[in-house]
Amino acid sequence: MKITIDFIPHLEQRYNTCGDWVLDQNGDLNIHVSRMSSTKREQLVAVHELVEALLCLNDGITQEEVDAFDISYRDLAGEQGDAPNAPYREQHCLATGVERVLAAVMHEQWLDYENELIDMTAVYEGHHSGEEQSE
Repeated sequence: MKITIDFIPHLEQRYNTCGDWVLDQNGDLNIHVSRMSSTKREQLVAVHELVEALLCLNDGITQEEVDAFDISYRDLAGEQGDAPNAPYREQHCLATGVERVLAAVMHEQWLDYENELIDMTAVYEGHHSGEEQSE
C-alpha cells in the first residue's frame, strides 16, 4: 500500500471536513488535509487521518461506510466521528487521542487548534450554502 498525503485548499474537500482519506482502485491510501495557519496543525490532521484510516481498514470498516455517514452528517456542533452512531467512532476517538498526545508534544494549544478547525467548517458551510442558493 502506498500512502500519499496532500495539503489542499479547504474548499476543495469532498465534503465539510478538514481531513479526508480515500482508498483508490489500487488499494493505495490518499489523505487530503485542508491548509491551515501552520504546518504543525496540518500535520496533526494528517496523523489523525492516517491513524483513523489504518484502524478502520484493520477493523473491516470500509471507506464507503465512513463516507456515507460523513456526507449525510448534519450536526455542525461536533465532528462526524464523535457521533454515537458513527460506524467508525472507536477508530476516530483513538485517532483523536494520538492527535492530542502529538499536539501536546509539539506544544500546540489544543483549544486554539480545535477552534481553527471549527472556524474552517463554518466557512465551508457558508460557501457551499451560498452556491446552492444561486443555482
